[in-house]
Amino acid sequence: MREWWRGCVIYQIYPRSFQDRNGDGIGDIPGITSRLKHVADLGADAVWLSPVFPSPMADMGYDVSDYTDIDPLFGTLSDFDAMIEEAHGLGLKVIIDQVLSHTSHLHPWFVESRKSRTNPKADWYVWADPNPDGTPPNNWLSVFGGGAWEWDSVRRQYYLHNFLAEQPDLNFHNSDVQDALLETMRFWLERGVDGFRLDTVNYYLHDAQLRNNPAATRNDPQPAVNPYDMQNHDFARNRPENVEFLKRMRALLDEYDERMLVGEVGERGQRAIDIMTQYTCGDDRLHMAYSFELLEADFRPEQFSHGIREFFAQGEDSWPCWSFSNHDVRRHVTRWAKYGASQDELAKLTAALLVSLRGTVCIYQGEELGLAEAELEFEELTDPPGIRFWPEYKGRDGCRTPIPWDATNPCSGFSTALPWLPVKPPQAARNVHEQELDDASVLHFYRTLLTWRRDHPALFTGTIRFLDVPDPALAILREDDEDLLLCVFNLSPEPMELTTTGTMDFAEGAPRQSAELASDGLKLGPNGFAYLTTTENPDEVLLKEKA
Repeated sequence: MREWWRGCVIYQIYPRSFQDRNGDGIGDIPGITSRLKHVADLGADAVWLSPVFPSPMADMGYDVSDYTDIDPLFGTLSDFDAMIEEAHGLGLKVIIDQVLSHTSHLHPWFVESRKSRTNPKADWYVWADPNPDGTPPNNWLSVFGGGAWEWDSVRRQYYLHNFLAEQPDLNFHNSDVQDALLETMRFWLERGVDGFRLDTVNYYLHDAQLRNNPAATRNDPQPAVNPYDMQNHDFARNRPENVEFLKRMRALLDEYDERMLVGEVGERGQRAIDIMTQYTCGDDRLHMAYSFELLEADFRPEQFSHGIREFFAQGEDSWPCWSFSNHDVRRHVTRWAKYGASQDELAKLTAALLVSLRGTVCIYQGEELGLAEAELEFEELTDPPGIRFWPEYKGRDGCRTPIPWDATNPCSGFSTALPWLPVKPPQAARNVHEQELDDASVLHFYRTLLTWRRDHPALFTGTIRFLDVPDPALAILREDDEDLLLCVFNLSPEPMELTTTGTMDFAEGAPRQSAELASDGLKLGPNGFAYLTTTENPDEVLLKEKA
């Protein structure tokens, strides 16, 4: 029997922006519960919630001050239990974020740790003495800008923070820290969660010797917008001993039936693929992992085929999770807008492409509406790195604006109060209510696509091959013992035609866009795509671009 998480569709919910029920302008857990049917009707198999734990919200909940409760901003533990019950009743699994690499500076563990160098939690965080001249112990930098070390006048030491100074890093070299974190995970497993999304999973362990990071090899002599990009972070993250803690987490989840771990690997390029396979190989580590490989990819066939080929070449028993958008990157219909014939056509093409890749699929809330990145003014920002690096980097608020449910009130059905981030007119125009009434909408397309996909196991766990076709076409062969699908995409706003041989037909019931079959060719309009079946050798079906 197929494991539920292998090849499933996960729908990411950003709680602050999904649905507000108590009228304070911020989304909450009762709001999520009231909208779960929308997710189930879409055809998703699971929901992933960004953090809802108590937090001072310096980084919008990714600075946790209590791992075993719900922030009053979002509701109560009873609200959370009711949400799980409703989700399970609709056939949805529930995955929650676990931010384990660091806590809030207001977490009781850190409050105690900073009191002295001898208290019971003195070694629960990464503390280091200054150099003789008072400078930090090494050259490590923060993802959010500046140095990664903050001076504490009480202990007269520096503490490590890979992100904000309000997010001190836990010391995973201390087994007591690992034990405590595992117990917080057990708390949620006992409450019925089906899995965990592990934030920055490659950041847990640091180099115990605190060696300096080397400079990154860069072609551009101009300094980066964020100096963090000018280092290879060999010693602040990606440590090989990290795997041992992953094994401890997996052992915990294996005590329960049908639970899952998916890790976020904060890396890019070949190193990201290497770490993903390392973290998911065998049956004693993560069930799956994802990186920013496709979240920041160029819209070129080679960008999609290379990373996936590399991943499965390194580990046939490893498993990836792929997504094009999430709460940390610009929405993909904006990133790839120049390749789109229209916003709707690009949204439909990318949805079809995503569900054709081998791996688990993650959809970020609003993708099913074809939402683009919201354009915000500086004074509307809440995201710390966006505020710090404006205007060269505008931060992550543009992808986090509230979901527009209908256009009948100024808050687009999200709230009865002014939302924490504005709903701009381009986003409001793509509201759920109006798309419900339009059979040609992106929303209806997603429902059709995901419903059709459920009947084709080749798209869940089948093998994958990329066929040799000319750019900007991308041809993917998905196959299992019962099913063979040829998935062909035109990644450009210009029409193209491919010559064909043999017998080829559109897959029964499959969605398609701007695609026509003739006896000797497949015509693909701008952003056209099709799912095809054939009895011929697939490598010989699509030959070349037709002159």
